[in-house]
Amino acid sequence: MLGEEGSFVRITRFFSAFFALTIFAMAAMLWVSSSAQAQNSSRTNRANFDHFSTGFPLTGAHIDVDCEDCHQGGVFEGTPSACTSCHNNVRARGMQASHIMTTARCDSCHTTRSWMVDRFDHSGVTGTCVSCHNGTTAVGKTQNHPTSSNACEDCHSTSSFSGARFDHSGVTGTCFSCHNGTRATGKGPTHLSTSNTCEDCHRNTGWSPATFNHSGVTGTCFSCHNGTRATGKGPTHLSTSNTCEDCHRNTGWSPATFNHSGVTGTCSSCHNGTRATGKNGTHINSTALCDSCHVTTAWSNVRMDHSQALGTCTSCHNGTVATGKSPTTHIQTTADCGDCHRNNAWLPATFNHASITGQCSSCHNGTRATGKGPSHFSTTSDCMNCHRTQAWSPTLNFVHSSPAYPGTHSRNLSCNDCHTSNSQTVPYRFAAYAPNCAACHANQYEPGEHKKYGNTSYTVGELRDCTGSCHVYTDATLTTIRERRNSHHRVSSPDFGD
Repeated sequence: MLGEEGSFVRITRFFSAFFALTIFAMAAMLWVSSSAQAQNSSRTNRANFDHFSTGFPLTGAHIDVDCEDCHQGGVFEGTPSACTSCHNNVRARGMQASHIMTTARCDSCHTTRSWMVDRFDHSGVTGTCVSCHNGTTAVGKTQNHPTSSNACEDCHSTSSFSGARFDHSGVTGTCFSCHNGTRATGKGPTHLSTSNTCEDCHRNTGWSPATFNHSGVTGTCFSCHNGTRATGKGPTHLSTSNTCEDCHRNTGWSPATFNHSGVTGTCSSCHNGTRATGKNGTHINSTALCDSCHVTTAWSNVRMDHSQALGTCTSCHNGTVATGKSPTTHIQTTADCGDCHRNNAWLPATFNHASITGQCSSCHNGTRATGKGPSHFSTTSDCMNCHRTQAWSPTLNFVHSSPAYPGTHSRNLSCNDCHTSNSQTVPYRFAAYAPNCAACHANQYEPGEHKKYGNTSYTVGELRDCTGSCHVYTDATLTTIRERRNSHHRVSSPDFGD
C-alpha cells in the first residue's frame, strides 16, 4: 500500500509539474506574441509620429533605435536630449578611456550617422597638443619636420597644420640643412644660378624681400628677366625690340628712361588704362584722341578744343573735373554755362535774368553787380519793385500797398513830392494829422466852405480826411441833419471841389 501510495504521489507530482510547465509555456508564448504585437504597434506608431515636432528630430542611426531605449518605462515627457544622457557607457556607448580629453559636447564632433569624427573643434580640448599629436592618438611630427624642442602650439594653430608661423631663432645649422627641397622649400628651377648660400641674400624672417646685387650675375638682363627665372616684359609692356638695359637700370625697374619717338601706334594703344595711364573717371567726355589735346612731353599744358567735348558744360565745369560756379561770387542761377558763356572764353558773357534765382539785391549789392548809388531813394524794397530786368530805367510806376496811402492823385506826383527827404519814411508837413489828407493839405483848408451848423464851421482836425463824409446840422445839438455830404472830395479829381 505504501509502495502504491508512493507511486501515486509521484504520478500526481509529475502531472502537476507537467501542467505547470504547459501553463508557463503558453503564458510565455502569449507574452512573446504580445511583445511582438507591441513592437509592431510601436514601430507603426513611430512611423506615423512626427518626432521633429518634439524639438529632437531622429536622424542617422537614431532612426532605428527603439522608443523604449530612450523613453524608459513608457515615459515620454522630460526625456533628456543631451548626447551624454544616453551615451554614458551604461545605457549606450560613451566616451572611452582613450578618448581625447575635452569639455565639448558629443555633437560638436560626432554626428548621428556614425561614431567616426565628422568635424573637429579644438576649442573644447584640454591639455597640450602633444598629448594627442604624438603619432599614436593623432598625427605628430614627421621625419622631415625641423628639429625643434618647441611645442606644437608654438608654431601651429588648431585650424590647420599648414600656414604655421615659424621662428628661425630656435633652429640650428645652415639654411640648406632644411631648405634643400626635401624638408623645406629650396632653390627652384627658376632660381638664379649661384653658389651663394641662402643667407647671403635671404633673411630668416622671410624669403622676400631679399638683398640682391646684379654685379654677381653674368649675361644679359633677358637671360634672367625672361618671365621664367625673373620678371620679364608683361603683357602690358610696350611692344619694342629694345633690350631691358636700353631703358632700365639694374638698380631698379623704375624709374626708367623713355622716349616716345620709338613708340608706334596711337597714344590710346598704350594710354588705355591698362598698359599706361588713360582717361580716368573724371576725364572730360570726349571722342578726341589723346594727341588732340595732350603732347608727349607732359600730360599737363593741355590745349583744349571744346568742339570735340560731349555733354553739357556742367558735366565738366562742376568744380571737380574743371572750374565751375563759385558758390560765393557766381550769380545764383539755374542756367547752364552755355546759356551765357562761350566755349572759347568765359568773358565776355551774355546775360539773361530769366534763369536767375533769389532777389535782385543778392547780386545788385555793389559787390557782385551795380547796386544802389549814394543818391538812390532810401528804401528796404527790392529792386524789382521799381526796376525792370531789361534796364534800370525807366522805372516801373510804384504801387503803394500801405492802406494809409490816399490813392493816385490827379496830378502826376513824383516820389519826392511826398518823400521830400528821399526816404521811404514821409516827413509830413502837418504830422499831427498823419496819415490823413490834412497831413499835407491842412494849409489849404477853407473853413467857410465847411459849415457845421449856422455860422459854425468844422475844424481841420474834424475833417482831416478830405475824402470822407460830413453832415450839416440845423443847430448846435447836432441832432437834426440838414444836409449830407458824401465823399465830396476825391484824390483823383482834377478839381479839389469836385
